[in-house]
Amino acid sequence: MKKNCLEIVRQKCENCMGCALGATRNNIVFSDGDAATAKIVLIGEAPGETEDETGRPFVGRAGQLLTEFLTEAGISRYRDVYIINTVKCRPPENRVPTDDEKAACRKFLEAQIDIIKPDAIILCGATALKSFVQLDKKQTISKVRGQWMTITVDGVEYKAMTIFHPSYLLRNHSMEEGSPRRLMQEDLRNIKETILPDRDFSDVVSASELTFGTLVNI
Repeated sequence: MKKNCLEIVRQKCENCMGCALGATRNNIVFSDGDAATAKIVLIGEAPGETEDETGRPFVGRAGQLLTEFLTEAGISRYRDVYIINTVKCRPPENRVPTDDEKAACRKFLEAQIDIIKPDAIILCGATALKSFVQLDKKQTISKVRGQWMTITVDGVEYKAMTIFHPSYLLRNHSMEEGSPRRLMQEDLRNIKETILPDRDFSDVVSASELTFGTLVNI
């Protein structure tokens, strides 16, 4: 039922020309993950070049890094997480989507969340966070990440947590205590223990496919 409903939303999205991004896209980037089994919705910023070419979110270098962090935490990207973005089309030069572009795409974003009805939402990066939470000038993603909060989507409250965007981690390679990558580990393990306490780590992608040791080199 979820897959059928999402397919209807996808078809409407494919025909959308609600903002200027529709004229420059190669593909809409609708989602990734198993809608039937996902307990978490992860919301990123916007598609990049690789995503625009493939039609799938988080498949470039940042996406590979995200997959490894999820796997290390015991979270399966393909079973436990349904991945979407604030906008479905790539902004030129990978710039941050405008408020108008996000507003034009909001109906698709909310429809996806309404259909999945996740146990938790992960806001991946500042753009996703600001799409749901009003911040004052003193609040930065570094200060709010890792904290459970409640956000409202289409009148429904959801448990949510903000994490660093993996593209930020590509510029910060340190694995020392307190580093962004170590904090990312801690946040995802918190999410795993809170939302997926009964998931067996052995059920996640095997270490032979994704080796956490590469995290410090990506």
